[in-house]
Amino acid sequence: MTRSELIERLAEQQQQLSVKDVELAIKAIIEQMSQSLANGERVEIRGFGSFSLHYRAPRIGRNPKTGESVSLAGKYVPHFKPGKEMRDRVNNSV
Repeated sequence: MTRSELIERLAEQQQQLSVKDVELAIKAIIEQMSQSLANGERVEIRGFGSFSLHYRAPRIGRNPKTGESVSLAGKYVPHFKPGKEMRDRVNNSV
């Protein structure tokens, strides 16, 4: 599901809201979550899961095209851990 598909589905379910209102709400939620992660904070949505940052230490990588060794800097990457309720729901539906 893409962001635009999510907006369309929510607008269909919430007919009292315009598509523009749903779009603004979705964009605001995503922006707040992104900003919290950028500030190093953890985002937890009960029943859904949590987003946090994991640190990847600096390492020596390899350029796949040339095989040349490349020094890669350490970095933080976003990580999602599903909540138990969502994990169970997905496992029961597939």
